[in-house]
Amino acid sequence: MPPRYTPKTHLPQFKAPILSCKVSDSEEIPLPYPGPIAPQWQAAAAAKGFAIIGRIRDRYHLALSCDACGHVHASRIYTLMSAQPHCPACMIARLNQDAAAAGLAHLRLDANSRHYSHYRAPCGHSLRRQHEIVRRMAAGNTGLRCETCHAATEASEADAKGWKLLGPDLQGNPNYRLYAHADGCGATQRIARANMQTGRFECSSCGEGWAAALSFLYAMRFTLPSGQELVKLGYSRDPDSRLAHQLRIGRDMPCEILRRVPMRTGHDAICAEKPLHAKLRDRHPQAVVDPRVYRGKIRVCSEIYDTSLTQDVLALLDGIARRALDS
Repeated sequence: MPPRYTPKTHLPQFKAPILSCKVSDSEEIPLPYPGPIAPQWQAAAAAKGFAIIGRIRDRYHLALSCDACGHVHASRIYTLMSAQPHCPACMIARLNQDAAAAGLAHLRLDANSRHYSHYRAPCGHSLRRQHEIVRRMAAGNTGLRCETCHAATEASEADAKGWKLLGPDLQGNPNYRLYAHADGCGATQRIARANMQTGRFECSSCGEGWAAALSFLYAMRFTLPSGQELVKLGYSRDPDSRLAHQLRIGRDMPCEILRRVPMRTGHDAICAEKPLHAKLRDRHPQAVVDPRVYRGKIRVCSEIYDTSLTQDVLALLDGIARRALDS
């Protein structure tokens, strides 16, 4: 059988030093591959800052020498002709430079993503960061936070308040953490980190305030002097007092409590209420009433909806009541 092709030009020979250059930390430059080097390849390489040393590995690859640093790496012919090849050694040098400017030490490229590397932070811990983030740090546009040191700081904050940091919020809210009442009843509780720092919270199991007291989710209906009807979803330890003495400003304005669902604690009530509002806003943004409509008539500035949402609100409360019975 005749060969696939006959070389038309002299094949450049590798020199020993080039054969010892590495494509990466674990790969040597492969052995030469027989075949011609097209003039347009040489022209493209020269225009893009490289020189072709020879053909390698198979008919698709070339060995390119970087004009800037002399490093030799393997490149596909298609990449050379259709894009800008990048010298691995120059890339590592840039990453090292960016890391030093950001106060880090570049350790190695990330094996799972070409956009990430592993770095050594000033505290001594290893960090995985995106290259762009490190460049922004070097430019002073963002700061550095070591996850290990930050976790130790959060644990210390909790310990100072008599609590133990267990981990991230199970509901995925980045502003909350899961804690255990170490110096108290041992109950676990979601607490905003900002509240843990300031101490503006209490244990929902053994505390003496609203968070530990029996509470209610409620739905209320208001009829404005204009005749427009509104529905409010909220929570309170005493919905009747909330309506009569806090929310209603005009004593002659018609209003009533449509539904109330008992909750074991105020903490449970607020945790159940917030997702309901998020669901209503996402599903029915047009039904959220502008506070200017009821300003001076209802003493609140949010969480009021058009009466067309009344059945949706009641259905959500019924669902919570059913789940409470099943638990």
